[in-house]
Amino acid sequence: MIKENIEKILKEVPKGVTIVAATKTRSIEEIRQAIECGITHIGENYVQEAEKKFNQIGRAVKWHLIGHLQKNKVKKAVKIFDIIETVDSFELAQEISKHSQIPYPVLIEVNSAGEMQKSGVFPDKTERLIEEISKLPNIIIQGLMTMGPAVENPQDIRPYFKITKQLFESCKKIKKPNVEMKILSMGMSDTWRIAIEEGATCIRIGTAIFGPRR
Repeated sequence: MIKENIEKILKEVPKGVTIVAATKTRSIEEIRQAIECGITHIGENYVQEAEKKFNQIGRAVKWHLIGHLQKNKVKKAVKIFDIIETVDSFELAQEISKHSQIPYPVLIEVNSAGEMQKSGVFPDKTERLIEEISKLPNIIIQGLMTMGPAVENPQDIRPYFKITKQLFESCKKIKKPNVEMKILSMGMSDTWRIAIEEGATCIRIGTAIFGPRR
């Protein structure tokens, strides 16, 4: 099933769009199968779970942190992940900069629907946060990420992807040495096609690859 699902997705996804396989709760065997079928980027939500998988799979793939990161887990996270997609505060970026020896790639997580209970920086505060983070020595801001709100009809998420894409284009005007807006991470299993239509360069797919979680 995994093989068939990946083959189908690869046929549809345009060249230049990165597929991140979201592997929360998935087994090592499932992940290895996905890698054999052409997956080169893995997304994990939790540092502890990722560490166990990383110890077995290593650098065969690029590792993305796609879940919220607590500051006390940063030291371990920077050793595992190639990019952290969920930076939403100066304090978190500061901690990453402190524990990294090189300019560390991050995406700024945008709370595109302005939901108080969710992580992510509000759209109107994003550019200011990027300006602040850009002063840190060991951070390189490579783009934006958004989850968008939970919706019953996938089409209802389109306005939030549009907001994030407009913000992405606006942030490209920030001329700082460690700001290079090249990644726009949007869309999951039920919304990735819409995300690509709205300009996503990176999509995060779990269920559509591995099937429903057991």
